[in-house]
Amino acid sequence: MFEDLKKSIDKGLDYAFMNAEKLAQSAKDLAQEHKLNKEEAKKLLDYLQKKSEETKKSVEAELQVLVKNVMKKMEIPLQEDIAKLEERIRELEGARKKTIKAKVAPKEAKTPRAKTKK
Repeated sequence: MFEDLKKSIDKGLDYAFMNAEKLAQSAKDLAQEHKLNKEEAKKLLDYLQKKSEETKKSVEAELQVLVKNVMKKMEIPLQEDIAKLEERIRELEGARKKTIKAKVAPKEAKTPRAKTKK
């Protein structure tokens, strides 16, 4: 009983990560094995494709959370953290340029002084 349950779980995971061609072949094999008509076989294929896509999305989302948490624990900055820092640097550089321009007074045109002889 336990071995059958493990086989079912393994088969379900296999279906979740099959490409479209392999999934279609598996659906065809299952349809033949269980003597399904064409309409039932089509429904089975649609069901397997839907479940496969749902499982892929779910696993991907869980992996993203896991990786994000691991990176946080390892103190590795995320792309969003780097983007925030880059934006802050741009703001500070812009403010610095404005300050420098305001401090530098425009140069006055110097006129040559006439030399006086003694």
